[in-house]
Amino acid sequence: MAADADRRDKFQRLAESRVRKAAKAISLIGNLGNRSNYSYTPEDVRKMFNYLEKEVKEAKRRFDIDPDSSKNSEFTF
Repeated sequence: MAADADRRDKFQRLAESRVRKAAKAISLIGNLGNRSNYSYTPEDVRKMFNYLEKEVKEAKRRFDIDPDSSKNSEFTF
C-alpha cells in the first residue's frame, strides 16, 4: 500500500507541475493573437489549434476518458 501512496503522490506532483506549465504555454500561444506584433492567416491559426486539439485528445485517450467530458478552468488536486 505504501507503494501505491508513493505512486499517487508522484502522479499528483508531476501532474500539477506539467499541467501548470502547459497552461502557461497555452497562454503564451494566445499572446500570438496580437495583430500589432504578429502577422498570421486564418489557416495558420486553424493548423495550430487543430494540432493542439489532436494532442489533447490523444492524451485524454491514454487516460481512457471522454475527450469532451471535462471543462474545469482551474487545476488542482
